[in-house]
Amino acid sequence: MSKVIPLSGTKNGVISITKIDEPYGKGSAAVASIGVSLSGDAENPEWKVHIPLENLDEVMKALSELK
Repeated sequence: MSKVIPLSGTKNGVISITKIDEPYGKGSAAVASIGVSLSGDAENPEWKVHIPLENLDEVMKALSELK
């Protein structure tokens, strides 16, 4: 599953979200990869973070609390 979201406050920027299986080699745990590209290149973001799937619920809760 992948999703690309327009980045508010930019002309072309996007936030890309995807699941990566075995990101660090065979046997490594899957992660949610969140990237930000100011140029709109979702495949090659300037910034990215990998969040282990086991942490997603807690991270999503913390993000919701920011609103």
